[in-house]
Amino acid sequence: MSDQLERFIFSKHDIRGQVVTLTDSYRDVLEHNPLPTPVARLLGEFLTAASLLSTTLKFEGVLSLQARGEGDVPMIMAECTHHSDLRGIARVAEGAQIDENATLRDMIGPRGALAITLEPKRGERYQGVVPMEQDNLAGCLEDYFKQSEQLATRVWLESSDNTVAGLMLQILPGNNAATEEENQDAWETAIHLAETVTDEELFNVPHPELIHRLFHQLEPATLGTDTIRFKCSCSRERSARALVSLGAEDVYRLLEEQQGEIIADCQFCNTQYRFDRDQIESLLNAPPHTLH
Repeated sequence: MSDQLERFIFSKHDIRGQVVTLTDSYRDVLEHNPLPTPVARLLGEFLTAASLLSTTLKFEGVLSLQARGEGDVPMIMAECTHHSDLRGIARVAEGAQIDENATLRDMIGPRGALAITLEPKRGERYQGVVPMEQDNLAGCLEDYFKQSEQLATRVWLESSDNTVAGLMLQILPGNNAATEEENQDAWETAIHLAETVTDEELFNVPHPELIHRLFHQLEPATLGTDTIRFKCSCSRERSARALVSLGAEDVYRLLEEQQGEIIADCQFCNTQYRFDRDQIESLLNAPPHTLH
């Protein structure tokens, strides 16, 4: 069950769901991003949510979930690709003392915003942004779907030092498996049943068993299992393109400031890419198509 996501649907109603549990991928992210315990657990919730939301991708690309504000944790984000490759990062203000019981809004600050960004490999980038008016990520996500997508959605997220997990239910738009009244009754029943789930169940019960235990009266049918893994999308080529995009003047200034060698650090996995003067000159003189 570790690092697995199970998709399911209620056979006679227009409702879908996903349940996910992360251990190894969560640990791998934290190994590259040492964080205070409350922030680490919050990042775990973002990783869980990004995994759940990525199942809605209908294209090759990346879904990112990001919160920004002016608090002790001014930025936290997680990304998941259509291949279920997961990564995440959080920034903590220097000298910040994070309370053990701090909520999402406590950490991000009172004027924080939550953004969901879809970046297809081909096609236009899309971003939806909502103000953070709830204390927890689950509530903010439900607000997002209500305001930006007009989709009834409920989310449950649990995190510990070693494991994070989540459950999401969502009305399927445009389907006609049942009447509107039947779907509404089933939706209310599903929410009531899901509210009984415990963190121990989400962490430890195999997903097919958990889905049956919670929702058997609604006749759930599983749709498939995805394996989630930590994988960073950084590369030397991407770092090179980023340098070239700065322009020759800024790149040479940076080269002088760093005493003849530019070191590009990936904030997600801490990999370093080094470029000396000869390599920089080759990059700046290369035809544009060779950088892709």
